[in-house]
Amino acid sequence: MQGELLSAIAGLVGLVTGVAAGLAFRFSERGRNTTPASPAQSELPAGVAEVLAALPSSAVVLDSADRVLRASSAARAYGIVRGSELVIGDLLALARQVRRDGVIRETEIEVAVRKFGPDATSFAVRVAPLGGTGLVLVLAEDQTERRRVEAVRRDFVANISHELKTPIGALSLLAETITDASDDPEAVRRFTGRMQQETSRLTSVIQDLITLSRIQGAEPMADPERIDVETVVEEALDAVRTTADTKEIELVTSGAEGIVALGDEGLLVTALRNLVANAVAYSPERTRVSVMAQTTDTEIEISVADQGIGIPAQDLERIFERFYRVDAARSRATGGTGLGLAIVKHIMTHHRGEVTVWSKEGSGSTFTLRLPRPEPREQTHSEDTTEREAAQ
Repeated sequence: MQGELLSAIAGLVGLVTGVAAGLAFRFSERGRNTTPASPAQSELPAGVAEVLAALPSSAVVLDSADRVLRASSAARAYGIVRGSELVIGDLLALARQVRRDGVIRETEIEVAVRKFGPDATSFAVRVAPLGGTGLVLVLAEDQTERRRVEAVRRDFVANISHELKTPIGALSLLAETITDASDDPEAVRRFTGRMQQETSRLTSVIQDLITLSRIQGAEPMADPERIDVETVVEEALDAVRTTADTKEIELVTSGAEGIVALGDEGLLVTALRNLVANAVAYSPERTRVSVMAQTTDTEIEISVADQGIGIPAQDLERIFERFYRVDAARSRATGGTGLGLAIVKHIMTHHRGEVTVWSKEGSGSTFTLRLPRPEPREQTHSEDTTEREAAQ
């Protein structure tokens, strides 16, 4: 009996040993036959990192588990990626769809970026698989500026159409009226005078458009001329003196004597004339408009101050936009084209300068042109050039 028990125990031990050996062999074979995880799931294929570094777009590469393997600095700055996560839910869902079916997809998204202000940033997004690796590439192109430019273009076309349509329509109506009143000389004279006013307004709009198109987007002048600021001030004031005298507005100047600037004299006269004309147009009768020039260590400043109606604070940031008017009805009544201040802004940019404004409703406005002060060597070079041209 005891022998049989020992035999049974020995058989059970043998069975357990055999089972253990079989399991060990099977696991060993499985480990031998199992292919290691593809490196594509945890690292970028060769050459992809270099391509991504050269792309101007915000680029993100996701692995098969939706972890971020590579993200450009722009993608992190815009808040598309945080740490190792793609935080835009719509983009993550799109990436998963692309990974499933391998179909390239495109969309547009809006991302609120605190770093760049309260407004949302618009992106054109393209999501594509990277071969059969399970990796997904997300490219996001910032199109906020392009949209802004398109909006400006649409506004410009709409505004210029309106500005040209108004005087042309008035001219057509006045011509018909003159035809009907041909036997009334007094009416003919009156309507002819109106036609001349509308023609002058149309001419002003066209001339301002030509000036704006010539200087908008132009690079700063490479070889500016030597300009006497006092001459610029005198020419600008002469152009508006008749209008000022009609309203009994006193024109006062100071500080321009002996100041020399570098630039285009005609353009600077245009810029200053536009500012003085606005000051006269929006000032009450029997007030004063003053033009003061001065120099600092680095700049030449020419200020135009009036005692007019002033500009509301909410409009100050937009007054240099093309066709923007604080009071459209009053502006048209004064004959303005809505392009004067936009022209001033672009002229100053062309001269490496700027135009600034201070204003308070009921207290008047002060516009200041700021030009870089010429270095002594620039003045000498300009003087030598002028002397050579005079000798020739």
